[in-house]
Amino acid sequence: MTEFTAIPVLDLAPLTEGGDTAELARAFAKAYGETGFGYVINHGVDPALRADVFEAAKRFHALSETEKARIALNKQHRGYIAINTSTDVTTDLAEVTKPNQSSSFMMMREDVEADPDTYLSGPNQWPDLPGFQETCTAYAEAMSALGHRLMGLALEAIGVTDRGILQAFDPPTLWLRLLHYPPQPVQSADDLYGSAPHKDFGCLTLLAQDDTGGLQVQTPAGHWVDAPPMKDAFVVNVGDMLHRLSNARRLSTPHRVINKTGRAR
Repeated sequence: MTEFTAIPVLDLAPLTEGGDTAELARAFAKAYGETGFGYVINHGVDPALRADVFEAAKRFHALSETEKARIALNKQHRGYIAINTSTDVTTDLAEVTKPNQSSSFMMMREDVEADPDTYLSGPNQWPDLPGFQETCTAYAEAMSALGHRLMGLALEAIGVTDRGILQAFDPPTLWLRLLHYPPQPVQSADDLYGSAPHKDFGCLTLLAQDDTGGLQVQTPAGHWVDAPPMKDAFVVNVGDMLHRLSNARRLSTPHRVINKTGRAR
């Protein structure tokens, strides 16, 4: 891993519009072999759909706690996670004693019935909000398609020519998580986080940020580098599964969220 001061940017046009992806694969290998994080632009996801899902998130988080509690997180990891209930107790990156200062709605693949042979199979839990399910489903499908393309690029970047491995991602295990971070007091404790330092466990995380900011990525020297919002771009980072799949050639990098902007994120 290389010390860095900024997050690299990858232009996905060759991947999403058709063309030679060899140079892009080399850029992917460099970004995720040195930093583990990157912005992606020209990704092919409709900005209007992205705006719609942000509006849906605002509508959901504006509901009363009583209404949201009706779909509290279940054993299939779907539903509502209230603020002050989630503590990352598995991280070895920080001593976490306080719960994350965030709440979230979680959806996964929509299964009519739970399949005992399929990881976390089951139906989603939906709030009583007109159009909410349709918007989230459309966004999850668009992001899954982008994720599939990125996994193909990740394989190309490590020299894997047999794309049969992509069948393991069909259908994918996915989470769409609509997170809400209230502003933290400026004088809050150093160990109070919107999201405590951690690494993701999956293959790829694709993040849409609003204009508030607060995401930070840790360098090998232990410094924290801001990953500020970039218009219409997604932040994409590697998780532990892709780190292992690539024989450690792709980096799962620690990151955190601290929201002291005075605005909700």
